Amino acid sequence: MSRPPIPKPRARSTVKNRFDSIPLLDLHRQYEQIRDEVLTALERVCASQRFILGPEVEAIEREIEVFVGGATAVGCSSGTDAIWLALAAAGIQPGDAVITSAFSFFASASAIIRAGARPVLVDVDPMTLNLDPEQARDRLDSGGDNRVHAILPVHLYGQCADMDRLRHVADEFQVVIIEDAAQALGGKWREGAAGSMGTAAAFSFYPSKNLSAYGEAGLVTTHEEELAERLRRLRNHGMAGRYRHEEIGWNCRMDAMQAAVLRVKLRHINEWNQQRRLRASAYDDLFKSAGLSRGGSERPVQLPGNAAGALHVFHQYVIRVRRRDELRTFLSERNIGTEVYYPIPLHLQECFAYLGYAEGDLPEAERAAAEVLALPMFPELTEGEQEWVVESIAEFYA
Repeated sequence: MSRPPIPKPRARSTVKNRFDSIPLLDLHRQYEQIRDEVLTALERVCASQRFILGPEVEAIEREIEVFVGGATAVGCSSGTDAIWLALAAAGIQPGDAVITSAFSFFASASAIIRAGARPVLVDVDPMTLNLDPEQARDRLDSGGDNRVHAILPVHLYGQCADMDRLRHVADEFQVVIIEDAAQALGGKWREGAAGSMGTAAAFSFYPSKNLSAYGEAGLVTTHEEELAERLRRLRNHGMAGRYRHEEIGWNCRMDAMQAAVLRVKLRHINEWNQQRRLRASAYDDLFKSAGLSRGGSERPVQLPGNAAGALHVFHQYVIRVRRRDELRTFLSERNIGTEVYYPIPLHLQECFAYLGYAEGDLPEAERAAAEVLALPMFPELTEGEQEWVVESIAEFYA
């Protein structure tokens, strides 16, 4: 069914907000749908008095294993811990180097450092903003003081990186792939589910994620049972049995309350992911109808790039725009929530100055950091709200 045309922009001084506010994310609407299920699950945990690991965590691990296609799942305390656990269990250690994207959340690089290794930051594909396989290959081909032992691709915003090309590079140079799938539960690359395509993969269930806990929680998946056993030790102080520590581990255990919430939400995730895809498609149509995404290099809005092999889950709907910060201020004045993921690429972060990167080294990541803007995106977002977001952006550029 065709959508109504976007109304012509009105004078800014006379515009009255059609909505009191449109948040970037509204978890309250989701809670209203699943409130009874969640409270029943939390009561079950309270009645059991099993609050750390235990039956609820074991259950969500089994359910995630089925969801991602059979990879063993090990729950932990956060997505950041999940990346570190995956790297450590895979044997990354001091003196090693790990290739990852320069355009990602801080944890993608900080977990590498926590494992004792050195992040090797490479540029991104300008369409998807995921790790560019050719850039990774060039870095591997050039050698360096630190031997690269792993590639950590980030499935940014819910879209899987090009795993065909990355696995080809990994096979050629005999390095492992650890997926940073923190934003991509339910995403796919061709027939492969996010979390099933590397030696191990890390997920985050931070409250803003498409599958979200009511606090911090994470999980690692792997097809290698020996690696899974090591993950279980590392998340629990390196214990192989009660008070028997085979190696130095950490306290990275998932708590049962979070597992119980995740079990409720996992039953809905396929429907919610589909709703996100429909909202993304609606945004695309609205921007095109408004003429904002046409006109080549002069267009004010560039829509998200979708790779042919990827099933996107749209953890975020991120456009690239001219005069980004001015637009964000304009939308904020209308109480339309936005966010910038991410305003400073990793290679230009002050704490990583010792890595030796300079401005201009990774131009695609730098350009993305200046242009990206995340718009409201959640399954319960209404068509009217999306129309108002796009009308407002159209008025800004009029």
